[in-house]
Amino acid sequence: MLKLGFVGLGMMGLPMLENLAGARDVAILAHDRDPARLDRLKSHPAWGVTLRPAARLADLADCTVVITMLPNSAVTNAVIEGRADEPGLAALLPRGATLIDMGSSNPAETLRLAPLLREAGVTLIDAPVSGAVAKAANGTLAIMAGGDAADLERVRPVLSHMGATLIHTGAVGSAHAMKALNNYVYAAGLFAASEAMLIAQAMDLDADIFTQVLNASSGRNVATETKLAQFIVPRTFNGGFALALMAKDLRTADSLQQLSGMPAPLLSLCASTWGQAQEALPATADNTEIYRYLEAQRDAA
Repeated sequence: MLKLGFVGLGMMGLPMLENLAGARDVAILAHDRDPARLDRLKSHPAWGVTLRPAARLADLADCTVVITMLPNSAVTNAVIEGRADEPGLAALLPRGATLIDMGSSNPAETLRLAPLLREAGVTLIDAPVSGAVAKAANGTLAIMAGGDAADLERVRPVLSHMGATLIHTGAVGSAHAMKALNNYVYAAGLFAASEAMLIAQAMDLDADIFTQVLNASSGRNVATETKLAQFIVPRTFNGGFALALMAKDLRTADSLQQLSGMPAPLLSLCASTWGQAQEALPATADNTEIYRYLEAQRDAA
């Protein structure tokens, strides 16, 4: 039976782990710095059988595979490289282990960590996900994975419990880069759809009909299809992905301009606007509330 560690039980990590815990051939140790996040797992059928808590990172020292699902590179780096009061996974895991970073980390940091882990005999795979909480809950996430093809094949059965689509993106670091760029393209679509909707409403155009027009025409994108009628027009703004996380992903994508040497003014605009929205809106704001921010900017003009 595969012994697996899972670190990070946030909005995405917890449902992902719940699906993974349904696997019969995996024994899981779950760790989060906030022990309260493990409470929901106590009702899982695998709890106390093949799913157990890990109070410390050191409890994962004999795991063959460890998955991290953490909010940013700073937290991920601390877990991998360690803190003053706690050794990290690089020092703890046995040689031959595989570490899968499923968070939306900065690809530059992924490229820095890969050789450090390699020296410790640990393989790093970057495997960020797309699909938000709903798809995390039903196990249908899209997973992008960077690393050696043979390494990916070894962990494919594990990843298949959490996602319906697995795309090998190339070398380690490539998945984190593609995830950041993917989120930029989504954010640009949401930005454009929000501005267009605000203009339409200022002209007393019917919002529902305008949404239908967009989705039947060349303006269609994932934001018009899954965000306008569902969360923006009814003003519920509960799409399930935090605006702060989108702002972080856009900062990551924005940093790729320097890494690649390719200027991208629209990307800079999106990153700047989401950063301003993050400062202006509550910390709990949903990513669809970029509409509210743009609306407030219009009203203040």
